[in-house]
Amino acid sequence: MKKSKIWILTVLMATALIGLLLAQIMYMENMIKMRNEQFAELVKRSLYGVSTMLEQNETKYFLDQDLEEAEATYNTPRGKGRFDVGADLPAIDPATGIDSLRLRRPANLGALKDFGQSYNSRQEVLKGQYLYQKELLNEVILTILSHSSDRPIAQRADSATVHDYLKSELEFNGLKLPFEFAVVARNSGIVYCTDGYAPQNQQQVFSQLLFPGDPVSRQNYLCITFPTKSDYIFSSMRFIITSLMFTLLLLIVFIYTVIAAVRQKRLTEIKNDFINNMTHEFKTPISSISIAAQMLNDDSVRKSPAMLKHVSTVINDETKRLRFQVEKVLQMSMFDRKNATMRLEEEDANANIDSVVNTFKLKVERYGGSITAALDAEDPIINVDRMHFTNVIFNLLDNAIKYRRDDEPLQLRVATRNPDDDTLEITVADNGIGIRREDLKRVFEKFYRVSTGNRHDVKGFGLGLAYVNKMVTLFGGNITVESELGKGTKFIITLPLLK
Repeated sequence: MKKSKIWILTVLMATALIGLLLAQIMYMENMIKMRNEQFAELVKRSLYGVSTMLEQNETKYFLDQDLEEAEATYNTPRGKGRFDVGADLPAIDPATGIDSLRLRRPANLGALKDFGQSYNSRQEVLKGQYLYQKELLNEVILTILSHSSDRPIAQRADSATVHDYLKSELEFNGLKLPFEFAVVARNSGIVYCTDGYAPQNQQQVFSQLLFPGDPVSRQNYLCITFPTKSDYIFSSMRFIITSLMFTLLLLIVFIYTVIAAVRQKRLTEIKNDFINNMTHEFKTPISSISIAAQMLNDDSVRKSPAMLKHVSTVINDETKRLRFQVEKVLQMSMFDRKNATMRLEEEDANANIDSVVNTFKLKVERYGGSITAALDAEDPIINVDRMHFTNVIFNLLDNAIKYRRDDEPLQLRVATRNPDDDTLEITVADNGIGIRREDLKRVFEKFYRVSTGNRHDVKGFGLGLAYVNKMVTLFGGNITVESELGKGTKFIITLPLLK
């Protein structure tokens, strides 16, 4: 599949997943908002119901008190009270208004007159009862308005009564969850509260004015909080949260899969190019060695010491070149294995580095440069794989030659020292083109290559420094780089000494 199609499908799929994720988030936010509003409405309704019941209790209290006083005032013998409401009255039929007792008596001439007198007497009795009840209610209302606020709020709204009312009203409205409440005076603060009442902020508190008829200075509020409100709100949205988590997981897996696929595709392409280039690179030294071997079969060549030396030099150089290409293939295979197979052994770093420097000396001088070695480490014994350690130094020196400056002779310097009793420090410095600051953090990444500007003679696949970093890490050491664009680069390797 072409790369453009892969990116188009990736963008479409990512857009769909991100859109789905955003839609679920918006839906969840709306659900939370709606559930909070619904919760607040139910709580306010419950608090209003509690306030109403407390007002009814207040009215009943004063009504009972006034009735007791009225009974004491009007407790007189029958017929001598304020209203004689117990006298024998005609039995008036409420439907017809006719005296039923009169109808059962024998008819006489005074029937109509007696009926009228009985009806008028009955009306007077009902009127007296009405006036009595009206006066009683007026006295209760006046008492409530004038004296109700004088009673302590703890008596008017007893904590046990308030708790029972709150519980019943909340359960009636479908809110079966723990709560804490307090009665708060407008001017003096909390009158009483439950042990768990400790709101973190006012947004968690729902309040209702108690006894609205009280003077402003004596007003009290019923406040309530719900410690498990969040659990209650989110309990009905578990399926949305689960769906959101799965969608997010799907998006992460998709992104990881796309990145892995792109990297794998890039790796495959690089490997194919690497193998093709290696095939061509192998052909050249093999052909050179083959030609040199044929020349050795010629008697005239064997008889000429100069020619023989030339052929031997060609064979030696091409053999080194072939060995270098083989090592490149080995380096490539190192990244395909989690654990590299190494034979750690005692190695003299100074001797190894000196051998590599001597090998590179002719190559450096060919470009008009120079290489110096300051192997000052008094204790150079380390525990490494000889071949891989040699390749590390070889790669650093080879990079210095590749990224040399054309306007100034190459100057290479390799040094060793012991910064402390347990460490060996190896420094490889050059005066090449240098590395930009933004590239310094990525030079050790696999397949990452620093831009070389207009230079087209630098070949490679970004494996050299990644290989170096991996080997130094496996040796138990560390590598850092210091560079300034246009002035050169210095690599510093620190390795533990063999004890």
